Amino acid sequence: MADTPPQPVASSSKTSFLPAKSWQHFVGGGLGAMCGAIVTSPFDVVKTRLQSDLFRVKHTSFGLAGGGVATGHIIRDIYREESLRALFRGLGPTLVGVIPARSINFFTYGNGKHIIANHFNDGRENSWVHLSAAACAGIATGTATNPIWVMIKRILREEGLKGFYKGLSASYLGVTEGTIQWTLYERLKLLTASTEGQGGVQEWLGMLGSAGTSKCVATLITYPHEVIRTRLRQPLVDGKMKYTGLVQTLRLVIAEEGTRSLYGGLSAHLMRVIPNAAVMYSIYEAVLRWS
Repeated sequence: MADTPPQPVASSSKTSFLPAKSWQHFVGGGLGAMCGAIVTSPFDVVKTRLQSDLFRVKHTSFGLAGGGVATGHIIRDIYREESLRALFRGLGPTLVGVIPARSINFFTYGNGKHIIANHFNDGRENSWVHLSAAACAGIATGTATNPIWVMIKRILREEGLKGFYKGLSASYLGVTEGTIQWTLYERLKLLTASTEGQGGVQEWLGMLGSAGTSKCVATLITYPHEVIRTRLRQPLVDGKMKYTGLVQTLRLVIAEEGTRSLYGGLSAHLMRVIPNAAVMYSIYEAVLRWS
């Protein structure tokens, strides 16, 4: 990817380590994540079930990837068989995980690009600055929040402290997704910069398109890590851990279910993450501009 034309950082003073309103990134990321998670929760339920072999047999008639029509059927069946509430099952823990995760990610990225540009690139941004900041943000987020995504009391009792970090290797693999997404988002925002300053619908459509497109491309490239991470976080079966490591999980899933299973729940996932990204980034940008 070609470097973007150098851009001045929002706060170019080299005397300050962080911008004056560094908190905006934290608040904007958390608020956007909360709204996006609530809006797209039903798709998250479908995606998780299609990724997990515990539900795979039940939904196999719909196809592992869970196309748009299939996703609708699964949502309908969950609603009929389990109630409306089931479509939002796990939303509480999701919010507990996603709000701090996105707050940390957006805070680290937003301020990280400021620090990297000011101290290593003469106060100007380009693609390598965005890429470096995104990688740092992904690593910081995965390390800080991985324990939140597992069942704390049971895992502490049965597996000890190391149980909190099940799937961390896959989370680090997922840093690639965030890196691609942030870098592409910044690039697409630059390409639609001609609409900036005009305000109104046109400007926000450009931003929403940048957010959705960058998330879609990043997801398509890196999706198998989502399935591997889900498997690594599955509970013990008969006191035994079926999936024990990144490579072992990858080999076992392919051997037992085929390569196609690495894309289980992809359509449902895309139906969730693209609007989620649009909501999240629009709120994030609004906080940065109006606070």
